[in-house]
Amino acid sequence: MTSETGWEVHDEAVKRLTASYAEIPDGAPVRLAKRTTNLFRARAETSAPGLDVSGLGGVIEVDPQAGTADVQGMCTYEDLVDVTLAYGMIPYVVPQLRTITLGGAVTGMGIEATSFRNGMPHESVLEMDILTGTGQVVTASPDNEHRELFETFPNSYGSLGYATRLKIKLEKVPGHVALRHIRFDDPDLLAKTIAQITESGTYDEVAVDALDGVAFEPGEYYLTLATWTERPYGNPSDYGGQQIYYRSIQERETDLLTTYDYLWRWDTDWFWCSGAFGAQNKYVRRLWPRRLRRSDVYMKLIGLDRRFSIADRLDARAGRPLRERVIQDIEVPVENLPAFLEWFDAEIGMRPVWLCPLVSRGTKAGEKWPTYPLEAHRPYVNVGFWGTVHVGPDAVDAPKNRAIEARVHELGGHKSLYSEAFYDKDVFNALYDGDNLAAVKARYDPGDRLTDLYSKAVKRL
Repeated sequence: MTSETGWEVHDEAVKRLTASYAEIPDGAPVRLAKRTTNLFRARAETSAPGLDVSGLGGVIEVDPQAGTADVQGMCTYEDLVDVTLAYGMIPYVVPQLRTITLGGAVTGMGIEATSFRNGMPHESVLEMDILTGTGQVVTASPDNEHRELFETFPNSYGSLGYATRLKIKLEKVPGHVALRHIRFDDPDLLAKTIAQITESGTYDEVAVDALDGVAFEPGEYYLTLATWTERPYGNPSDYGGQQIYYRSIQERETDLLTTYDYLWRWDTDWFWCSGAFGAQNKYVRRLWPRRLRRSDVYMKLIGLDRRFSIADRLDARAGRPLRERVIQDIEVPVENLPAFLEWFDAEIGMRPVWLCPLVSRGTKAGEKWPTYPLEAHRPYVNVGFWGTVHVGPDAVDAPKNRAIEARVHELGGHKSLYSEAFYDKDVFNALYDGDNLAAVKARYDPGDRLTDLYSKAVKRL
């Protein structure tokens, strides 16, 4: 069981971090020295030493009375939840993969099924300590002199610095989660139901605490309605073993999970992507150790494929067209979800896709977060799709990804930047408020030690 580290250990870790920053040569890229990643965009190689983040992967302290936790930036949600569940509490939003870090979810764009009522992970952050481009650590909050850094940090992906400590809100939860899987044939009714639930927080007069869905095929859509419960019925299901969670959505109308297993219901099979490695074959699955059926293991396998071009070699040998990787999460206003799904089915044809309703709370002043400007209090739906499409020799030009980018913004949406992006610089700056980013970066990284967001997200530097 993971335990709280305390302030003394944290302070020593921050000292090591700042000392390692000072050792990086002028002009060399400043990056974290970490072994795992949840990014799907390649980065240029560097031989420069990375930032020493050892000792920054824990929970410093939980205050159950205040309902808050002080958490180190490199703490994974797996370790964070292990600590907070002992108090009967969880973060407001727990992204679906175990090794996503709190700092990564805030400087990137985390989301999960509580996002329809709790927004995104950065919207339950009270304050942050951030290592800036000057090598100094500043405390940023919505109420102090570093407010502009606090508000611009989400979706900045390390271009403004790295969070060493975050104070976050926690919410109380019981030990179990009751699920209802509701099927829809009509995407318009699906969208209207999402809008109704986000407004009322109920469905059929039963509270909805978490909400997500899956589009399996055109005309086959499901919403999964989760309700925290102290009075479980029957025995909880187990989708960490031989059973596969996403298949259960089509197979049963109700379900019961422990709160812990609900939080990680997608991780065992990386949603449905573990099938690419044979992990959903019942014979392979029996031989695949349970402890190794998890998203970070699959990510390592993806890394091997990238390094040795395994899939491309097999396709070439079989005479199949070259693949384009289409790995994206986008948000569109809920009323435009049917139009996006119709277009996506016709032009991309990838299924299943994940649906996750989202309502941004906005900044403390109720404004858009500048680097990811969703309209505050407006319902959106995140659509997640992760796989490949055979497109032939044009794959190198990413035609499918470029078409997705164009269609999303025609529909008033945005896309997160954990995967490839292909915008030209003017469009990118318009979408992600490049002028504000540049101004904040000039203040906190006057020596331009940190790679800017466009170079990271599009140029992959």
